[in-house]
Amino acid sequence: MNSINAEKITEGAAYFRETQFLQDVIHGLSQSPKSLPCKYFYDERGSILFTEICKTEEYYITSTELTLLDEILPDIARLVGRNANIIEYGSGEGRKIRHLLAALDNPKSYTPIDISAEILLRSTSQLKREFPQIIIHPVVGDYMSHIRLPEVVASDRINHRVVFFPGSTISNFSPDEAQAFLGRINALLKPGDGLLLGVDLLKSPNRLHEAYNDKEGVTADFNLNLLRRINNELGADFDRHQFEHYAFFNMELSRIEMHLVSLKNQTVHIAGHRFHFKCGETIHTENSYKYTIEDVAKLGIACGFNHIKAWTDHNALFSIHYLMRA
Repeated sequence: MNSINAEKITEGAAYFRETQFLQDVIHGLSQSPKSLPCKYFYDERGSILFTEICKTEEYYITSTELTLLDEILPDIARLVGRNANIIEYGSGEGRKIRHLLAALDNPKSYTPIDISAEILLRSTSQLKREFPQIIIHPVVGDYMSHIRLPEVVASDRINHRVVFFPGSTISNFSPDEAQAFLGRINALLKPGDGLLLGVDLLKSPNRLHEAYNDKEGVTADFNLNLLRRINNELGADFDRHQFEHYAFFNMELSRIEMHLVSLKNQTVHIAGHRFHFKCGETIHTENSYKYTIEDVAKLGIACGFNHIKAWTDHNALFSIHYLMRA
């Protein structure tokens, strides 16, 4: 019951790499302005680089969330209750879920969902050793579209599901996408089931700018790694040295924007397509919306959740919310 089907996971990864990845890249670069989906940051090297970002002096999100999570775990455990079935979207290396699973009262199962098969396999194998009493069902998938959960997890006989969505990944969604995503989670849950959500808070633009432009240049490498991945997996001919990382806070839209800026007039070839770039033209690679506590509560209510509780760190940098399906 706790086995990991590596063959199915690998097949799922191949689907994204060979089919959807190419379609999304061609579509994004055909738009005006050009864009690329941020979900494709996370190949194996991208996931490693993101882990390095989390260790930089400027990037407060991960360390602040982990500290806050540890402080409030007793409260969370009381709200979640016994015998919960945990589903995590964008599970990554599984650093935060370890804290949660260890604190909960007899969790029955854990379903990690991630687009990176390599990271998912590695983290699931380790979690299986650390939590042998918990049934683990890894799923390769893009949570921005419909996720087909394992039958044993999707069954109506499964009681008390809790979705864990940390890291303020919801900040990467547009307001409409965030509402649609929470609507899909709501449809998965039953009344009384929970959603544990990490959300970055609106704060000083200077603090936000520093977080996405670290002195070591790790975020720049992370952003540029997307071009390396497209070259390696789709046979493109991006010259990464002719693009530059650019991130800034858009005050009107309350979001950080990340771009890759073309440093000259150039043409890139991908799978028989030609994409022309003017000097200074950008590829929009990511948004990170910043919320207030009230924003999150309103979003949850609009999507059929009761906003039960919100916690913040002492500096009001980050928030964790527990919502319950109404």
